Amino acid sequence: MGGILVIDSFSLKQVATYDEFGINLTDLKKINFIYGANGSGKTTISNFLFDPDHVRYNHSSLNWKNHIPVNILVYNKAFRDKNFGKGNIDGVFTLGEATKEEIKHIEKQQNELGELKNKLVKKKETLDKQIEQEEQFGLDFREKVWKGIYKKYEKDFKEAFSGVMRKEAFMKKIIEEFQSNNAKHLSYDELKNRSKTIFGKVPETLSIIQQIDFKRILEIESNNIWIKKIIGKSDIEIGKFIQNLNLNDWVNEGRNFIQDDTCPFCQQNTITSNFKKQLEDYFDESFTNHTNLVKSYKEEYNRLAVNLINFLQQIETKEKNNPDSKLDIETFTSYLKTLTSQFTTNKEKQNNKNKEPSRIIELISVKDQLESIQKIIIDANDRIKKHNDIVANYAVERNNLTKEIWKYIIGENNGDIEDFIKKSNGLQNGIDSLRKQFQDLRKQYIDLEREIKTATQNMTSIQPSIDQINLTLNSFGFENFQIDSSETENNQYQIRRKDGSLAESTLSEGEVTFITFLYFLQLAKGSTDQDSITDERILVIDDPISSLDSNVLFIVSSLLKEIIKSIKKDEGNIKQLMLLTHNVYFHKEVSFIDGRTKECGDTYYWILRKNNNVSTLQKFETKNPIQNSYELLWQELKSKNNISIVTVQNIMRRIIENYFKLLGKYGDEDLIKEFPSKQEQEICRSLIYWINEGSHTIPDDLYVEHPEATNEKYFKVFERIFFYMGHYEHYKMMMGIQDKEKVKELSY
Repeated sequence: MGGILVIDSFSLKQVATYDEFGINLTDLKKINFIYGANGSGKTTISNFLFDPDHVRYNHSSLNWKNHIPVNILVYNKAFRDKNFGKGNIDGVFTLGEATKEEIKHIEKQQNELGELKNKLVKKKETLDKQIEQEEQFGLDFREKVWKGIYKKYEKDFKEAFSGVMRKEAFMKKIIEEFQSNNAKHLSYDELKNRSKTIFGKVPETLSIIQQIDFKRILEIESNNIWIKKIIGKSDIEIGKFIQNLNLNDWVNEGRNFIQDDTCPFCQQNTITSNFKKQLEDYFDESFTNHTNLVKSYKEEYNRLAVNLINFLQQIETKEKNNPDSKLDIETFTSYLKTLTSQFTTNKEKQNNKNKEPSRIIELISVKDQLESIQKIIIDANDRIKKHNDIVANYAVERNNLTKEIWKYIIGENNGDIEDFIKKSNGLQNGIDSLRKQFQDLRKQYIDLEREIKTATQNMTSIQPSIDQINLTLNSFGFENFQIDSSETENNQYQIRRKDGSLAESTLSEGEVTFITFLYFLQLAKGSTDQDSITDERILVIDDPISSLDSNVLFIVSSLLKEIIKSIKKDEGNIKQLMLLTHNVYFHKEVSFIDGRTKECGDTYYWILRKNNNVSTLQKFETKNPIQNSYELLWQELKSKNNISIVTVQNIMRRIIENYFKLLGKYGDEDLIKEFPSKQEQEICRSLIYWINEGSHTIPDDLYVEHPEATNEKYFKVFERIFFYMGHYEHYKMMMGIQDKEKVKELSY
């Protein structure tokens, strides 16, 4: 099918009658015929193609040729229900008001659009192949350098490959070094000897230890507040008494317990307003400010001390666990213990000062201890810097050696690497050129598509579809109703009788089926949307002749054969057809090519079967398995492993009835008596027991089931009927048997 955009394949699994194995339709052609009895699973196929993204089809898949989807129009029972029985029917737009010249011009543009799409598809195929070739070329080179270079030098120079010990990374490194490495060229032995020295244990860069900040701690520690005796005002009458008895702190603490006129000390009602006033005057604002300052400094000092101790303990822990530590850890730990003890003592003194503001305290100075710790850290950092300088120089030496190793490797494989880069660049240039051509074609396509839609926007109408449907109805004798849009709005149809009354509710089932199918055919040529009447589409038609008589069946098959011809010639916007039917005669009629041509490369055939409520599929490719009813019976009998014993008996009965009873004028006993043994006569009798029941014609809805265990006796007796009756050549012809020795097996 070249570059035409169609469905390439699809599968149905774990839905309706399709089990976990399901069915797979692969290599779909322009025309695809699927024959299957009622209930075999055809409607599930058409429903899936209508909405493949529905959650019920999670285990199924739909694959597009060239990965580009096309609009799918589905005709099935759901389509008939949706478009008939709701009153007004959505109108189908076609090119109605355009002149012949305008239509011809649009058709020419559509052909150009189709050619552009084919060019786009082919260009995309070429681009994808070029990309695939470039990727494969890269994969081949990747494997080559991995096996030929990495594996060869891995033992001696593995350290030089650090960071690129994966195939893709190693290949990229090879190309990078080829393009940029300017190191000096050393011999293999020189590089190997230097590697033993430099690629030993790698010293690591050490982190600088953060210095401590204790300025604020010393500021608080040296504040005069700690040696200041904080008392109330001495010129207050009660003040002299308090100070003479040295009760300042005791009274200060006790006044916090005064609630009313009861003394918190003697519990007598001795607290007067004058006494309260004297206490307030004694413990004035100055006293309060100083006591608050003590409390504030105490809290800040202790917070800073705790944070500093925690920080120094972290340094201690880290450096103890570092085997390469440059810190004098023993001295550091000793100073840290002393500092911790000093902070604890100062904390206790500050608590006392806070509780007894009049007390004079002298804090232990931690300055010397902190400066000693700071010096240890500074000395350690000096040693760390010297160590890191050594590491940096080592890194330079190691880096130089690594570059020299890569230089050697590049030199040894220069030709292969150069050839790869040259060819890879050529392939990439080709890809860039193809991508630009593809983008240019895509722009042309989009511009032309927009031009066509603009041109058709003012030329579309639903009237041509009305006229065409009515013309077809009249041509085939449906004269008592027609399609009309005179009393509708929004471009819709109605079905009316000649007297103008609505006919929808009084139409027969056959009339409904026929008119909805005609509507579908118009929809296949146009669209209910003015902007998409020229879009390409795929038709899926499921049993279009249900409830139709033989005359209308012929009409429908004729209409479909015209569409099939157009699809095969790549004319129009219908690009693919899938037709599903249970009717043998309709299948035979619509799939008929001509009297000379038996097969067509654009057409594939399948038979859908169901047994034990599981649907399966048999592929016949270009060979039509359904020629006529009699041939179909033999065709099914040859597939005896794919049908049940019940079906086998029925098929055998119908063949015997048609060939011997109707054509040969033989009776039941004429057949039975030819068998020599009593047992075989009884089996033959059971085979033809129902021969006189039912119709003397072969139904068009023959149901072909999935294989079950077969009874070989039936097949032997059936074969011997033809042998004993002298018609064995006919049996061999219909079963496709060419073995001449077969006769010897049957004559005993």
